[in-house]
Amino acid sequence: MKNIKIITLLFVTLCLNVSFGQDEIETVQFEAKLSKKKLGINERLRVDFIMNKDGDNFNPPGFENFTVVGGPNTSISNSWINGKRSYSKTYSYFLAPKKRGTFTIGQATIEIKGNIYKSIPVKVVVSAAVDKPTDPNDPDYIVSQNIHLVAEVSDSNPYLNEAITVVYKLYVSPNTGVSNWREIDNPRYNDFWSQNIDMKGLKVQNGTYKGEDYRYVVLRKTVLYPQKTGKLNIEPLTLDITVEVPTNKRDIFGGRLMQSVHRTVAAGNRTINVKPLPEEGRPLNFNGAVGDFSFRVTTTKNELKATEALVAHVEVSGKGNLKLFKLPKISLPSSLEVYEPEHTEKVSTNLSGMQGKISDAYTIVPQYQGKYPIPSISFSFFNPKTDRYETRSSSELIINVTDGPINSSATTNAVSENNKQAISSSNQFASFKTNTKLLSTKPSYFFKSKLFWGSLIAPLIAIPLALLVKRRREERENDIVGNKMRRANKLAKKYLGEAKQNLGQKERFYDALHRALHNYLKAKLNLETSEFSKEKINDVLAKRMVGDTQIASFIELLKSCELARYTPSSRAEMKHDYDEAATVISEIDKQIRS
Repeated sequence: MKNIKIITLLFVTLCLNVSFGQDEIETVQFEAKLSKKKLGINERLRVDFIMNKDGDNFNPPGFENFTVVGGPNTSISNSWINGKRSYSKTYSYFLAPKKRGTFTIGQATIEIKGNIYKSIPVKVVVSAAVDKPTDPNDPDYIVSQNIHLVAEVSDSNPYLNEAITVVYKLYVSPNTGVSNWREIDNPRYNDFWSQNIDMKGLKVQNGTYKGEDYRYVVLRKTVLYPQKTGKLNIEPLTLDITVEVPTNKRDIFGGRLMQSVHRTVAAGNRTINVKPLPEEGRPLNFNGAVGDFSFRVTTTKNELKATEALVAHVEVSGKGNLKLFKLPKISLPSSLEVYEPEHTEKVSTNLSGMQGKISDAYTIVPQYQGKYPIPSISFSFFNPKTDRYETRSSSELIINVTDGPINSSATTNAVSENNKQAISSSNQFASFKTNTKLLSTKPSYFFKSKLFWGSLIAPLIAIPLALLVKRRREERENDIVGNKMRRANKLAKKYLGEAKQNLGQKERFYDALHRALHNYLKAKLNLETSEFSKEKINDVLAKRMVGDTQIASFIELLKSCELARYTPSSRAEMKHDYDEAATVISEIDKQIRS
């Protein structure tokens, strides 16, 4: 046990010696900094003597040619970052110049651990009085001299649709207290496509501004794509800053008390000169793509049976304005049934702009067997790195349909002139009639003829028939339920007529069916139902006393019309939807109330 205590004591002593040794090795820094290097004779100057170690017996310079109007003020900063200690101690003086000229602030001395350290002398120029004298304690002066909001633009002379970035940085001088800030006016990027880059927290960094040491934070990063040429304006970002300003009051130790005040800073307007894309060498199929891209056309299958489906993908990938142009369309034989393409985007945006891929997926359903080519298509774009247009082309693809009906319309049954049968001379009068038909010339009489007896009996039969028709008409007029049903069926046929004519043609059929459903409600409700949501249609029909089942069926039909445009549908499915629509319209018309 005694040995363990001895070993522990030695280990602690060794650690302390290493710590003290490192502390001794660390370089001592002691320097003088001015609030400004040039000022008017009616202005004031702030001088800070900064050290990174605690010291004693501080001796300021004599400040010849200046009057000390404030100070010394002492401030201490002590922090630990990632296990490393950071210490700073500052003595501040506020000076008023006595005359014009170039003067030197002499050396100050400090004793640190028995050693004397001296600051380097610094020069300051005092000029004639300025119109608006500044006070180092004045909040507006502190903000103007020590706080700067800057918009850094990556390229002030881009091409149309070429990405540029704007980074907003807030620079604060080391001895200025800023406790908080908030955005009070966000820039509006007129004539730009813009996207802000997500930032995870703010990090204080060290840097320089106009040759001076500053701390700064990056507040915002934005990617812009100019949408027109010429000089475009980027509006400023404006912040409300909380600044810690010295007051004339002092604490019990003589230190000057600080006060929080709010001041506004702005980044300033920036002008971007956007160049038009060159006319020379512009391809005919160019549609505004700017960047560096690759292009391809692929299919999920190369061989299939009739009525089976395959998907053709038209894809552009790379870096550029991916969301700002349309993909070229594929050209297919008319015997292939092609649905509207489904557009997908997998694009991320960072400081270098958009990158990723976009694609159009075409669903293709062949109806007949055979080999169908997908011709090569081209995609053109302007590459700002090479300052020229580039074109990428896909290879030709063949779709082989191995099983299914043969397209009879593709075959011709033309008969050649040599195969026509010649007419023989013995039959050259065959088209003339040669048989004789004799007609009687004996006169006919009306009395006791068929026409006579018919005219006599017809009135006797017509009277009871007329009475029967009248009775049936009255019964029908009194049949309210039956009349409603007949009117409903008539309306259904009226509005669904176009849809019925397009059975088998998916897009036309469902467009007509969708239009018929809305037109029916428009006629019955006297409202523009095309502007209604499905929820609104549900509410309106419910108020007109239509049953929940019929309303649900009607809404479901509207959804089917919207979805069916993008999915394969057989003729049997179209017929089912048509019959369902006719039934729903009839049921609603019987129930609906004004």
